[in-house]
Amino acid sequence: MPNPRSRLVEVVAGVIRDARGRVLLARRTEGRDLAGLWEFPGGKREPGETPEAALARELHEELGIEAEVGAAVIRVPQAYPDKRLVLDVREIRQWRGSARGREGQALVWVPPHKLASYAMPPADRPVVAALQQSEHYLVTPEPGESDEAWLDTLSRSLQAGVRRVQLRLRTVAAERSQRLAAAAVARCRAVQAEVLINGDVALANALGVGLHLRAVQLRELAERPVPARMPLGASCHDADELRAAQALGCDFAVVGSIKPTPSHPGVLGIGWEAFSVLRESVSLPIYAIGGLVPDEVAEARRYGAQGIAAIRGLWVAS
Repeated sequence: MPNPRSRLVEVVAGVIRDARGRVLLARRTEGRDLAGLWEFPGGKREPGETPEAALARELHEELGIEAEVGAAVIRVPQAYPDKRLVLDVREIRQWRGSARGREGQALVWVPPHKLASYAMPPADRPVVAALQQSEHYLVTPEPGESDEAWLDTLSRSLQAGVRRVQLRLRTVAAERSQRLAAAAVARCRAVQAEVLINGDVALANALGVGLHLRAVQLRELAERPVPARMPLGASCHDADELRAAQALGCDFAVVGSIKPTPSHPGVLGIGWEAFSVLRESVSLPIYAIGGLVPDEVAEARRYGAQGIAAIRGLWVAS
């Protein structure tokens, strides 16, 4: 776990886009920590500065531009060997001037879909996910007696904007599970939504979709069970499980429960502060789960979450 006695460093960074939609990255210069890695431009917030004022100052000092700071993207707490860092990332609404590396740093304009191919410090990796990947992760409830009713509700959820789905069919007989999963995958693919199968490695590989691992499976697997082109998620409850998910090559994790839920009566949620501490231990994108609804994405991102994962909150019943 992160050492609470480590010095805390607050850093602000900006997502700067050019007229073609490319995003600006800066390379850390020799002699600095993590030299050679690419990052979103910015720097340390001084005592008494607002994040907005600090970011405008840093971008002027580093790049020579006048920036208008916009909406929050994500605030990432990250533990390093010698410090605890909080990276506060904002959109840059407008900027004036010609961006150049005034401190000798290399700059590059990157198409958004190529950001993940650049080697970055741990705290910057969740930022890329926040810019590119879904902020909602629907976990489907177990189907009732009617397959068609369950599929119709899935379609309504997709129409409402869900674009990442975990198919949870653990209580369903094998033949029905395969049939339902195939039908659900077809509906998701029709709207370009990403699909992951809960726990069933063989079914995920047979359908050519992603896999969501249960926490117990993290201890059983020695290597990534699906190809790199297919998404791999995992449910985690503590820092050890998160580190196991990262070592296995998972693309993201889900952590909770944040709040008490009807499915676990009497069980208190861990709360946002505990989630934030767990967030520090890895560089994976992490969804928060447990009693959350879509309107809470902004709050989730203040604690470093990719967004929210939910059953009831994202399952659009009639």
